[in-house]
Amino acid sequence: MDLLNTLVDKGLRRELPTRDEALAVLATSDDDLLDVVAAAGRVRRHWFGRRVKLNYLVNLKSGLCPEDCSYCSQRLGSEAGILKYTWLKPDQASDAAAAGVAGGAKRVCLVASGRGPTDRDVDRVSETIKAIKENNEGVEVCACLGLLSDGQAERLREAGADAYNHNLNTSEATYGDITTTHTYADRVDTVNKAHAAGLSACSGLIAGMGESDEDLVDVVFSLRELDPDSVPVNFLIPFEGTPLGKEWNLTPQRCLRILAMVRFVCPDVEVRIAGGREVHLRTMQPLALHLANSIFLGDYLTSEGQAGKADLEMIADAGFEVEGTGQVTLPEHRAAGGCGSGGGCGSEGSEEGGVCGSAPAAQPAGPRTDLVAVRRRGAGTDLAPNA
Repeated sequence: MDLLNTLVDKGLRRELPTRDEALAVLATSDDDLLDVVAAAGRVRRHWFGRRVKLNYLVNLKSGLCPEDCSYCSQRLGSEAGILKYTWLKPDQASDAAAAGVAGGAKRVCLVASGRGPTDRDVDRVSETIKAIKENNEGVEVCACLGLLSDGQAERLREAGADAYNHNLNTSEATYGDITTTHTYADRVDTVNKAHAAGLSACSGLIAGMGESDEDLVDVVFSLRELDPDSVPVNFLIPFEGTPLGKEWNLTPQRCLRILAMVRFVCPDVEVRIAGGREVHLRTMQPLALHLANSIFLGDYLTSEGQAGKADLEMIADAGFEVEGTGQVTLPEHRAAGGCGSGGGCGSEGSEEGGVCGSAPAAQPAGPRTDLVAVRRRGAGTDLAPNA
């Protein structure tokens, strides 16, 4: 397929595809899916070999968020039956992080619900970062605390944070349909603040919220322009009790096409499969490793994930290897220009566009509500995590 040959050549040169080329990837048929995966896999292996970086989420403060993000089980007015608790103490967070590190994670992502941190919150997270680094040699720490005020990114950097995550989530044109309590521009500003402070910036998207192919391409092109080191790709987890609880728009094939498009547009960036991979990729998860070079280990913020042991077995069975703490994630030309090896955090976990005259993709077989399980173990509980 000429399209795929062109995209591989551009990916090896770090050249931006055209919008029409990116849209055409999303419009490919299921008959061409393995060709798409193979082509994007060539780009992934060129920049990242067969390494898979493992990351581990610690939800420092769960639920009771004043923002109204429609996808989030922690949002204002959410009726999802998630765990709710206030800030973990630094030693509690360090213990939670140690479980992920023991399971093979080289990066710990510290997440807290809320609009953004107060200065006292930054102090608290700074103590937590120091505790984690003291107890886990070589671990990388990413913070994900919401919108940042002036000077806060610098303070997190001074405390030892390596990265900061803040996702764009969806296109600027549709952002107001998803969230009304802050703006798309607010999110861009926070990513820029992280960049300016010398933190490794991480920003990604959520697919499956009813967006069009054009919206997906818009947000990924915007991410390319922002130039984060890491792009987490979340697939919406439709929690009952949230406005998007009935949005089941994804198939495993659709998810693979989205990941391939992200890889072609962001060829030398750490692409992470984040929330929702178990719910939407299901048995196709190993194929996704040919596109993304990073995943989360174990559970997510408020939902259960695949057991850590199963993640490790999947990576080995697919012929990949877990990235070690002594290995640099990013290609040399990116790592040399940033503060570290890249990374970031994920969030909570469309109608098919008739692009380029292709036939519509297959419709989902039906909602898999049985795969959405609220997290009841790990951080904030007395039960062991599944890392």
